[in-house]
Amino acid sequence: MMEYKFRVANAPCSWGVLEFDLEGEAAGYEQVLNEIAETGYTGTELGDWGFMPTDPAALRAELDRRKLALLAAFVPVALADASAHAAGEEVCVRTARLLADTAGPECFIVLADNNGSVPVRTQNAGRVTPEMGLTDAQWQTFAEGANRIARAVKEQTGLRTVFHHHCAGYVETPAEVARLMALTDPSLVGLVFDTGHYMFGGGDPLEPLRRWPERIWHIHFKDFEPQVAEQARAENWDYFGAVRNGVFCELGKGAVDFPAVAAQMGELGYDGWIVVEQDVLPSMGAPKESARRNREFLRTIGI
Repeated sequence: MMEYKFRVANAPCSWGVLEFDLEGEAAGYEQVLNEIAETGYTGTELGDWGFMPTDPAALRAELDRRKLALLAAFVPVALADASAHAAGEEVCVRTARLLADTAGPECFIVLADNNGSVPVRTQNAGRVTPEMGLTDAQWQTFAEGANRIARAVKEQTGLRTVFHHHCAGYVETPAEVARLMALTDPSLVGLVFDTGHYMFGGGDPLEPLRRWPERIWHIHFKDFEPQVAEQARAENWDYFGAVRNGVFCELGKGAVDFPAVAAQMGELGYDGWIVVEQDVLPSMGAPKESARRNREFLRTIGI
């Protein structure tokens, strides 16, 4: 069996800590960090602002206590709305300063659309049609916002920015990811490639690795259950209904070919982190056990 040297992290979203206001109460940061470490991961992302300590020394102490690296922070911004760009820049720079002061300039800002905020995109996640997308003018605004924020983050903190394509947002389908890559500055905006979101959005998870190897600076491993997606289509579930019913299942139980993805990453010489994400709502299941099984699965494929 091929043995890879990828470093493996998990993220608070696997414990139901999501940017959305949803039913149920998520675990606190101490439990999440404890269980990330206890289940065999060596890194984490930040979660929403305020979920973990926002004082760099306090945050560093919590991470060091568990021997965890801090990798990135997810920040949603309504990029199609030019009036949201200034506030989005402020939040991203503030978050980047916390990352830089806590863990150094190798961290990333994970920039995303303000997913779940546009009803037609939320209702039709996994099955959007072109008429539900952005106009040419809106695409220009969206890309200008991404470039502006990434430039400010880099100039003021030294951190790089990666964009997270995401179902229930305006950059979901392969065509939309390609459009954003074409419109953004490759020296400023990279891609965080998410296997599950790309497949839920209608794509082949191997395609981004072949198409944009130089733009993929960060990777999320998420699985995708096509039968749940088909049921979502048949029963007209929105994005949250699909998540609630397990569209992002445990690794190895869905349709993503992780051995092939890992092999492609190895061929490309990818030397960043893999972040396991199994988006769950706060009311769902036992995340620690899922995290343990996900880590065990990765070991079976040499990671």
